Amino acid sequence: MSTLAERFADAEYAAAWRLVRGLPAPLARGAFGLGADLGARRGGQGVRRLRANLARVVPDAVPAELDALVRAGMRSYARYWCEMFRLRAGDGPRVRAYMDRHMTGTGPFFEALAAGRGVVFAVPHSGNWDAAGLWVTETLREMGREPAFTTVVQRLRPDSLYRRFVAFREALGFEVVAAEDGSAGYRALTRRLRAGGVVCLVADRDVTSTGVDVSFFGERASFPTGPARLAALTGAVLMPAYPHFTPDGWTAPIADPVPVADRASVPKATQAVADAFARLIASAPADWHALQPIWTADRPGPP
Repeated sequence: MSTLAERFADAEYAAAWRLVRGLPAPLARGAFGLGADLGARRGGQGVRRLRANLARVVPDAVPAELDALVRAGMRSYARYWCEMFRLRAGDGPRVRAYMDRHMTGTGPFFEALAAGRGVVFAVPHSGNWDAAGLWVTETLREMGREPAFTTVVQRLRPDSLYRRFVAFREALGFEVVAAEDGSAGYRALTRRLRAGGVVCLVADRDVTSTGVDVSFFGERASFPTGPARLAALTGAVLMPAYPHFTPDGWTAPIADPVPVADRASVPKATQAVADAFARLIASAPADWHALQPIWTADRPGPP
């Protein structure tokens, strides 16, 4: 049974979807930007964690520069939520047209699809992930391959809130699999890839404590092996990408494909994903929404 706090959270999100969509865009953006600035000044736990994480990305930044980067990071995070509440399936053509003009590294993606190979996108928590997913669905739809895009999300509580987010992303054309679905979810991903479709996995945080150690910005971290394991199992192409913002839109540069010859090469491939993330994040650090522990030194010990 849902707790009172969980039911209240569900009601808050439901109200936000209704209210934010109804506001004029400048007013909505201004309100979320103000909230981000207030949050940055208050310096709560998430803001402190963001500051510590960004300090690894820009180790030479002086305190004033880091202050400005944290404020920009909070504004980026708030922008994501504002845009998410306003995003609709009908925005797909506009999002795709804009991103087509700003995307880089797409050649291997289209080559893989033309050859009938699946694609695994590994992405960090950054930018507007939903807009990037909408670019994928619109691109596949243009190629006559609908639906052909699957992603994984964590199951939220209460279940009504989880269903709300699933319904939102399904309306955008995503097939959504719950991380907690275990083997059933894994089979859905492998089916998609073996059929030449696309899977997108957030891969900068090991939430299940089953990942492998990598070097990330020169420090030890644990990254999930799911993207590399799926590529090894299905023959799909593994591509790191970095959704982030432009001043008036979105982009998601795609790094070079990561080779994954077999299961034995999964740890090496996961390190290659971490290296690609480091290069991409360093190009636009404010759009990396790292408000939780990433590095092993910052995570609690084993239970």
